[in-house]
Amino acid sequence: MFKKVLIAEDHEVANLSVQKTIKELGVSESHYVYYCDDALARIKKGLADGAPYDLLITDLVFEEDEVSQKISGGKDLVRLVKELQPDIKVIVFSSIDRISLIDGLFRNLQIDGYVRKARNDGQHLREALESVSQNKIYQSPDIRQSLRSKNTHEFSALDIQILQSLSQGIKQKNIPEILVAKNIKPSGLSSIEKRLNLMKEVFGFTNNEQLVVYCKDKGLF
Repeated sequence: MFKKVLIAEDHEVANLSVQKTIKELGVSESHYVYYCDDALARIKKGLADGAPYDLLITDLVFEEDEVSQKISGGKDLVRLVKELQPDIKVIVFSSIDRISLIDGLFRNLQIDGYVRKARNDGQHLREALESVSQNKIYQSPDIRQSLRSKNTHEFSALDIQILQSLSQGIKQKNIPEILVAKNIKPSGLSSIEKRLNLMKEVFGFTNNEQLVVYCKDKGLF
């Protein structure tokens, strides 16, 4: 499980609920902020102190008030945090259910989990924390079903190279050196695993072989 977690959530009740959930799961250290600017400052301080955060949990929408902010929402916060600390895990906890937006968060910003604020969101958040701590992708059931039914995933150059390498019999652990040689980023093994997990979630497959066969049949490579 995670050791150090940052929560960015401007609604006090939701913030307290998230804190309670991660405490129950045994997270040893957590901090919470109500503004995106403060969240980014915390991330910077953690890196500067040599004690970076393992996980960021953030909402997408933050209400404006009398406190002026440079970062207006969670999407921009995730982008800036990923630029500073690419390997940090990110779970978005939001009421937004726009599938195209959510797919873009996974595809473009490499988030690790999305939990929609709705019925049973406490249980789904626990599931997300457990899954993401094991380097798995998590989507709450309604979001996962919508992504699968719409097949909204757009394959990137990274996705295609990973799938093509697997189809050629190259082991997953050896794919990073191919990505580096072709200057395709990110090239880390954890990023490869994350992309494969995301694609399997979207299309409803349980293993890489099924995914590779499907994509090859579709003429993607």
